[in-house]
Amino acid sequence: MDDIGGLEVRWIQGFTNKSIEFVDNKTVCYPCGSHVCFLNLETKTQSVLQSPGRGIGVLTANGNNGIFAFSEQKLSPSIFVYIFPESQLKNELKGKAQLDYTSLTLSDGGPYLGSCSSLPDHTITVWDWEKAVPICAQPQAGHNVISLVFNPMNWLQLCALGTTSLTVWNIEKSARLNVLKPSVIELPATDGSFVEKLVPTSHTVSDKLPYFGPEMAPSAICGLMGERTESIVTKLCTKARLTPTAICWTATSELYVGCAEGFLLLVDPENVSVTVLFNPTTADAIPELRESNFKGLTFNNNGLIAVGKESVVHCLQIKGTQIDIKKTWQLEGPVTAVMYSPDYETLLLSSNTGQIYMLNPNQSDKIVTVLDVPSGNFVAAAFSQTEKNICVSVRDSGELQLWTADGINLGSLSLQTEVTSLACCPIAQYAAVGTASGNVLFVDLYREQQPRLVHQVHLYHSPVHHLVFDQIGHYLLTGASDSHIYVLDAKPSKRFSVIGYTAVPGPVLSLSTQCMRDSEQVKVLALCTGQEGKNHDGNLLTVLSLPARDLTGPACVDRHGCLSAHILEVSRYEVPHPLKSCVLGVSEVFAYCHKKKTLQRFQLPQDTDGVSGQQVVQLKPEQEVRGHPLGPASLVLSPHQLWLASVGRDGLLRIRETASMERYIELQCHSCRVGGVRSVSFTADSQTLLTTGVTDGSFVCTSLRMKGLDAGKVNEATHYSQSMFHFLMHTFKKENPVLKGLSEWGQGSPTGTEKPEESQASAAEETVDVTEQDESYNSLLSAPPSHSTWLESRREAAVKEENEQYSETKKNLKKTIKELRDTIQKMMRENENLPDIERLEQQEFNLDVEEQRRLEVMVEQEVTRVRNEIQLEILAKCYLRDVLKRECWDSMKVKGKAIKAFHSEHEVKNYPLKERTEKEVEELRRVQNMRKFEMAACTVSKQSNLKKCSDTTSAKEEEQEDEDHESGSAAVTGSFSTQLGYSSPYIYDQFSLQTTEQRINQIILLQDVIYCIKTAFNADFEAVHRQKLQELNRVRERNRHIRGIKLELDLNDRLWEPSLTTNEQPERLLTVDDSEIKAEKYLTPEQKEEEEKKKLEEQRRLAAKGDSFRDRALDDMMDGVLEVKKEDILKMEIPPPEFVLTKPGINWSEEEKKVYKEYEKKSKDLIEEKETHRKTLETEMKKLLASTKDATVKFDETLTKLFEKKVKCEMAIYQEELKITYLIYSVLLEEEMRNRELELKFKLEKTVAHKDEIGEEMKKHEEEVELFHETYDRVVAEDKALDKEFRKEFFDIPTHVVDQLYKLFKRRPRVQKMRTQTDNNSNPLKEQRLCGSLAPDSLSKMLQAMEELDAPENMPEGLNPSIWERFCVVRRTKVDSEQKVKVKALTLAEMQAFVQRRRDEDKAAQQEIKNISNELESLHKEKNHFLTDLMVQVILKQGQVELSTTDLTADYTDSVLTHRSVVEDFNRIIRTLGEQKIASMVECKDFRKGIIQLQWEHKMMRMQIEDLNSKARDIQMLRLTEDQQDYLNKTDRDSRVSKQVSILEKTITFQEKTHQQSLQHRIKKIEKLNRQAARKAKKNTTVEQQLPDVQVTVAERRHVCEAIDAEENQAALKEERYQEILQKRNLEDLARAQAEDLAFLWAEVERLRMKNFPLLHQLNHY
Repeated sequence: MDDIGGLEVRWIQGFTNKSIEFVDNKTVCYPCGSHVCFLNLETKTQSVLQSPGRGIGVLTANGNNGIFAFSEQKLSPSIFVYIFPESQLKNELKGKAQLDYTSLTLSDGGPYLGSCSSLPDHTITVWDWEKAVPICAQPQAGHNVISLVFNPMNWLQLCALGTTSLTVWNIEKSARLNVLKPSVIELPATDGSFVEKLVPTSHTVSDKLPYFGPEMAPSAICGLMGERTESIVTKLCTKARLTPTAICWTATSELYVGCAEGFLLLVDPENVSVTVLFNPTTADAIPELRESNFKGLTFNNNGLIAVGKESVVHCLQIKGTQIDIKKTWQLEGPVTAVMYSPDYETLLLSSNTGQIYMLNPNQSDKIVTVLDVPSGNFVAAAFSQTEKNICVSVRDSGELQLWTADGINLGSLSLQTEVTSLACCPIAQYAAVGTASGNVLFVDLYREQQPRLVHQVHLYHSPVHHLVFDQIGHYLLTGASDSHIYVLDAKPSKRFSVIGYTAVPGPVLSLSTQCMRDSEQVKVLALCTGQEGKNHDGNLLTVLSLPARDLTGPACVDRHGCLSAHILEVSRYEVPHPLKSCVLGVSEVFAYCHKKKTLQRFQLPQDTDGVSGQQVVQLKPEQEVRGHPLGPASLVLSPHQLWLASVGRDGLLRIRETASMERYIELQCHSCRVGGVRSVSFTADSQTLLTTGVTDGSFVCTSLRMKGLDAGKVNEATHYSQSMFHFLMHTFKKENPVLKGLSEWGQGSPTGTEKPEESQASAAEETVDVTEQDESYNSLLSAPPSHSTWLESRREAAVKEENEQYSETKKNLKKTIKELRDTIQKMMRENENLPDIERLEQQEFNLDVEEQRRLEVMVEQEVTRVRNEIQLEILAKCYLRDVLKRECWDSMKVKGKAIKAFHSEHEVKNYPLKERTEKEVEELRRVQNMRKFEMAACTVSKQSNLKKCSDTTSAKEEEQEDEDHESGSAAVTGSFSTQLGYSSPYIYDQFSLQTTEQRINQIILLQDVIYCIKTAFNADFEAVHRQKLQELNRVRERNRHIRGIKLELDLNDRLWEPSLTTNEQPERLLTVDDSEIKAEKYLTPEQKEEEEKKKLEEQRRLAAKGDSFRDRALDDMMDGVLEVKKEDILKMEIPPPEFVLTKPGINWSEEEKKVYKEYEKKSKDLIEEKETHRKTLETEMKKLLASTKDATVKFDETLTKLFEKKVKCEMAIYQEELKITYLIYSVLLEEEMRNRELELKFKLEKTVAHKDEIGEEMKKHEEEVELFHETYDRVVAEDKALDKEFRKEFFDIPTHVVDQLYKLFKRRPRVQKMRTQTDNNSNPLKEQRLCGSLAPDSLSKMLQAMEELDAPENMPEGLNPSIWERFCVVRRTKVDSEQKVKVKALTLAEMQAFVQRRRDEDKAAQQEIKNISNELESLHKEKNHFLTDLMVQVILKQGQVELSTTDLTADYTDSVLTHRSVVEDFNRIIRTLGEQKIASMVECKDFRKGIIQLQWEHKMMRMQIEDLNSKARDIQMLRLTEDQQDYLNKTDRDSRVSKQVSILEKTITFQEKTHQQSLQHRIKKIEKLNRQAARKAKKNTTVEQQLPDVQVTVAERRHVCEAIDAEENQAALKEERYQEILQKRNLEDLARAQAEDLAFLWAEVERLRMKNFPLLHQLNHY
């Protein structure tokens, strides 16, 4: 294949956001189809690397060293490691993965790569990609792992992020051995709480056994055992945990974890601890972060960058557990991933909708859009036939894009619809786009930056799958799944008009054209299925020949748009095998057969003149070659017809020569995992191809490079494209201006739909009179659809044209039909008023018999269909009914029914019972036989024991023991079944059930007892039921007699008629009476014939009977009987004599009077007899009613007794069932103990085996450590020897020079310190990484630093250069030795740490073995305790249970069973003591009452004394003024009051005069103050003008004074302070003297006041 030529990728477009990584500080890479795209963030340039394998699975990169790696998509995939920017393959890693890799990651600390494989091994592997060898691996460790991340501070830690879990894997090293050890992080629950790990239940034996037995672990209850027991139980028994979505390592080797529920966690892998930093469910949560789900996290110097659901990015500052939002950025769309560049200068944000944003937080907050790719998969891509060679692509979402030949996006247009196909016109700069709704859109591409939609046409109701232009640009042909191929004019000057259509047999699978430059015909090849509904493959080829001229006009197309037969030549061919795709060449067809997976070439016959268009010609392949490994495939011919391109679901693009299809060149353009290639197209020069993927969201531009002799065909293709370009240039220049002048679609274009006529609104009426219907009623049936296609519109136009052409004829016909309809409607109205015998049926007025028959046939078909459906539904219900009846009724030995009382709602039900199976009977028989043998053996042993015991026991004591045994049997056996007489003799004693087999046998025997109880009760129930049936028969007989009596007595009151209910006669539920069916019964034709026969027989029987006059006379005269019965006396009447009616009484003769007297006597006797008979009947009726009531009441009493027995049986059954429940629980609990024991043994064996493995491994590693320690000691000794031999090496040099050289010998360069100081990077992880463990290239860096020390300028003065060179060699040897010692020391430390960890694991395993052994021993003890401490059921009467029942079930764990007499004695003593206590309490109460009463009286008197004393004191201390004294002493009070009034009036007059004087004085003072204020204001104005100069002068003098008189000021301050102290002292003395004077004055005032105001008690002495 390489000798022909090759295919190389020029560029690729698409972005799926699968993964995006930095490969250096300014370049990112991401997978696109089967390629890796590199995008420079500064220049926006793009480069492509094709995968050497099949597709690209997962991608990872390390921007610090420019390494990127990706996996391929195939069975047993490989991992390819490349270096950027050389794009050189460093290594190919071949692991044991069988299907795919789910995650890859690269380490910053060395050439290490982590990978996780998918099904079935789920292996996590750490690789050394430089050596292409795995360092360590852990199978079955990568379940649900979606991401792996190395710790940037320590490559020995690897975090695995799963869909529901988080695990940190530690790589433990020991020399050449590396081991992966997991640390599983237990995440909190979804509510933020920490879930406690399940702890195995302890099995310590206690003295008091719990009521429900020991508590078992969930695994023992479920019966689980094996490796995955713990994981299954953990999932089932713990709460739902948080779902991690993003992780980020910190500089302290901790993890930030973002969760889908909005939580942010901090994980410490060393301590395996989790801290909740942010909980969105708390009240104090930050509102901006509540809706975030932390999809992406990255670490920087300022904090943590987090993205969530919204298009917001937060910079979080975390201090301890406190979170603050430091900065926020708002983006245009949602962001799903965030990452920093290796230099931590650029922040990259990506979304799943195709956008990549760039941000430099250290410089500005401006967000730059780096890449904006619309979402959706590419449907097709093609080159526009212009000089610019523009590429057009369209996505399934309707996004149309234009690209340059170098892959630069020029413009785009959103069509807002789902797209299915694309084609570019060769004669104008536009593209045709097919949609899923059946439209063809025409997009103008003249302005590349602003493409526009200029026209559209609706052709199909299904998606347009095929759009093809012929090579010269005459026509555009379309194909879909509805068997129609439309031909459109491709010229914009013709407004893209639809010329016509043609029908092909079946849906179109493939469509291609062939039109040579000098040919006058356009040939079209259509691959059809040959039948409707088959859309996968076809074997029918249809070749259509169209003339290359104008086809408009009626001669070419009929009225409906179908192309005429004389214009369109049709040839049909059939191939032997079904095809998937085909393409038309020059007189040949190339096709792909998916069934045989081959490419085939068919030669079309040249002479087809004698073959009609309907005749099918058989074709056989001329050549057949191997096709694509994975089909189906599609084919495309190059424009110059010499190359054939094929693409398939395998993702391969293959180019073949049409002359010889054996050889081909191929390229893996897309991955077969995502559907392969959807479409392929050539450029005009046939040297560039475009392919689009099915679901990978990419399309690839590929160049064809031919070699050797085939290179001449490239020139031929170029020459052909140039000649075609010049040939079409004239048309191109003519049509492009027309295209440019077309207006944009939607601006004034018609909608193509019309509103329904107003006349159709009347169709909304619910009912229409059959005699009033007209053509408007039928017009609803032919209403046009809302979105009609071109063909439907054409047919509507043809119908409209026909209507216009024959309008007069139609009008006359409608008029005639209307008259005929009116006549018929008039006849129908008259018919409705005629009698029934003259009225005609409605169908007899029908004139269109054929239409009536058609409708009848249609109705009959619908009726048949509905009848079949109903019959099937009835059949299904009958089957369900039969199944239910068989399972729930027929299988019952005793059917469930009830007996209801006559005079109440009381009801008693029986026990429904099934027939025992043979297995149950056999099992019962086996248990009974076993019990017989056991009881016989027990009897023999008891008899032997009785012979040995003494005979001193008296007969009376034996009888007393038997009585006690009988009285206590019900309580000991635990049920009332023995008292009811239904106990089985084979029942075990409750105290003897020791083994599981005995408990199972006891369950079987108890079930038999329950069955016997139910059977016995059912027998009594049946007897009562039969009794009720008998009573019902008797009641009916009495009621029949009573009904006759009431008929004779002419009574109409209602009679009580009891009957059986449905519960008493359940068989009635299984049968349906005709009265229960409300619908009309449907009769089959056979049943109708049978009914007619019965009617005819009845008519014949009545006719044969005839009319007998003797019978009629007997009925008229004597009611059909010959004798008069006694019961008919009440109906008898004596007719009066005839003369009574004809003659008055005065005209009667003596004979007639005599006859009348006899008549009166007979009438009186008859009346007396009637009254006697009536009383007799009434008495008999009362007796019958009383008898009925007595019988029914007695039956109700019997039913009450039966109900009481039912209650006792229910009690016994429930008691037995409770015993069965206890026994089943004990059996299950014993089984759980057995399961737990097996589980513990399994764990013990597993742990012992694990300990043995650890022990062997530890022993082996200890030996390795000892050997390596010896090697280390030897290297250390050699290094010390070099130090000792230094002076011996330079023995020929003076001592002072040797000392100076020795100092230089000990000198070492500081490599790490120098590098840290010179490197000024903003990476928060850089410094820590440099200060970490020794790097692999540390020796080379040390040697490079030593070269600077070995430079001649560092040589001591006066030293011989030869000696200096010898010294440098010795020092270099010493440095190498020191480096070896350091490496050996580090390796030894790693090995010792590894061994120590194995020792710790061994100790942990030993402790685990000890714990399991202790738990197993505890389980054995508890099992023995449980088996020996039996649970028995004891029956106690109500009121004898002295136990609080707070729960649903009482706990009898701490209860004691005592005899009744003991309790009664205690109660009697308690009652006696209680009565005594009550009497003493009453006596104490009375005595206490007297004491309290005396105390109250005493307290009352004491309070009265205090009150009187206080009143006396108040009277004594009352002070009286002179006025009061005068008032008390003087008697003339009126004169005194008048004197006081006069004094007050004088006082008021004086105060008013004084007020007026004061007011005048104040007014004068105010005027004076106002004048002074005016003068002061003038002065202030003058002073304010002088103030600035004064202030300047004051400031100058202040500075001068401060500078000169500083010491004088201090002295003045001291003097001033002294004067202040002295003044304060004087003031204090003055205040003290004034206080003494004031006290003296107050005393004098008090004395004078006492003198002027004497006390009240002193007045009594005057």
